[in-house]
Amino acid sequence: MKIAIEKRLNKAGDKQSIRLVYFYGSRKGEDGKIIQDRKREQLDLYLYPKPSTKLEKQHNKETLLLVDNIKSKRIAEAASGQHGFTDTNKVSVNFYSFYKQLMETKKTNESSGNYSVWLACLVQIQRHHPDEALNFEQVTVDWINGVKDFLNTKAKTKSGNLISSGTASVYFNKIRAVINAAYDKGIIERNPLKEISRIKPVTSERVFLTLDDMRALVKTDCRYSVLKSAFLFACLTGLRWSDINKLDWSEISQLNGGHRITFNQKKTGNLQYLDIPPQAYNLIESAEQQGRVFQCLKYSAYLNTELLRWTMAAGITKHVTFHATRHTFAVSLLCNGVDIYTVSRLLGHSEVKTTQIYADIIDSVRKDAVHKIPDIGL
Repeated sequence: MKIAIEKRLNKAGDKQSIRLVYFYGSRKGEDGKIIQDRKREQLDLYLYPKPSTKLEKQHNKETLLLVDNIKSKRIAEAASGQHGFTDTNKVSVNFYSFYKQLMETKKTNESSGNYSVWLACLVQIQRHHPDEALNFEQVTVDWINGVKDFLNTKAKTKSGNLISSGTASVYFNKIRAVINAAYDKGIIERNPLKEISRIKPVTSERVFLTLDDMRALVKTDCRYSVLKSAFLFACLTGLRWSDINKLDWSEISQLNGGHRITFNQKKTGNLQYLDIPPQAYNLIESAEQQGRVFQCLKYSAYLNTELLRWTMAAGITKHVTFHATRHTFAVSLLCNGVDIYTVSRLLGHSEVKTTQIYADIIDSVRKDAVHKIPDIGL
């Protein structure tokens, strides 16, 4: 942090007011220009701009000495904390500046997806509270509950749909992390989160396709052949839309008579190795083997509409999205005896507990299967 002394001439031109300026970082604006994050502390002191008498010169000398002492004290106070905030003005620290500083620590090659979530959360907070002057003095229990209610009932995606409860929960956890960090740094003396509960995500139904569903899709025409190939390829590999969309032939290599994808997951940034089943490779074998594997594949409302039309034409009544392919892959493996640890590795999950949701699906599938035994006349 840098502290500077700033002098400002009054309208009459006979005195200069003095204030300290605290520079605690910088950021890029939307136009790409560097914006300095700063705040000012007005001192109840003044100087004569053009001292002409002995008294005025003595006044200026003593005042500047006092200002230097105050500046030294502020530097010492700032050194006892972090992020360049002074002890005397901690609650006036700008919330958005502090949020962005914390967010920047998440910007690594290993967690680019996490950084994107922080950025998306920031967008939602700014929609709820657009005033960039927001400081921690305003971050009260009522304010936090207001943000919580906004995320639960009003926050929308780019397409205009309300965000899911899971997304709301993730975003609110980011806000909690910022407030907890501010409390740990002594910026706020009392943590308001003690009075506020978390957002609990509502468990939504995981839509997946059965073997019969996939066979029906293979036999059914799709208006966009690239969509059909990409969707079925995802069902057989478990790749996310983001990884399917960016999949490049340079990431595919031959191995032991088969083929393997070596790639960095778009969501997590983690390196993953994934063998391609022969029938999945058959879907792409005839393509021009350079550049993107699924050329012309692009997220759009038209593509989503065609996906629904195609699945309905195949006799599937479920509300199918592209992400259903990932659920389909996991459930298919578990139903065919693959252990949950291996499934977790193939999905690229960092923790097995993330994969546990699919085990719960399998339990319900098994229960339904038992009830399909024909009546034997008892």
